[in-house]
Amino acid sequence: MPHLLTDDQKENRVEISQEMLANANGNENFLKNIITGDETWVYEYDIETKMQSSQWMGKGSPRPKKGQMSQSKIKVLVVVFFDWKGIVHHEFAPCGQMVNKQLCQEVLAYLRDAVRRKRPEL
Repeated sequence: MPHLLTDDQKENRVEISQEMLANANGNENFLKNIITGDETWVYEYDIETKMQSSQWMGKGSPRPKKGQMSQSKIKVLVVVFFDWKGIVHHEFAPCGQMVNKQLCQEVLAYLRDAVRRKRPEL
């Protein structure tokens, strides 16, 4: 959180930001060298097809009521890394796995290997 940073850390952020801005202004391919990532929770849904939910009804019978689809209790954390060309790497965290230093290091190691395979020019 930026408001929890020390004054030295805030100064360092400003210097790095200014350096990156100068690089971006002087190099038209600057953004092509950046890989960023994001994570989100993915929920499992049990979706019926039209055929599975169909049923025979007599003439004049009221339409059957359909239940609403609800989120499952099963959810998985997915982390996706991408650049200007598209997705470079994605990783599903194992069920029950805590997001900690070890998991982050493993994911970054897999990302490094994926970059070497898919974007060797970087």
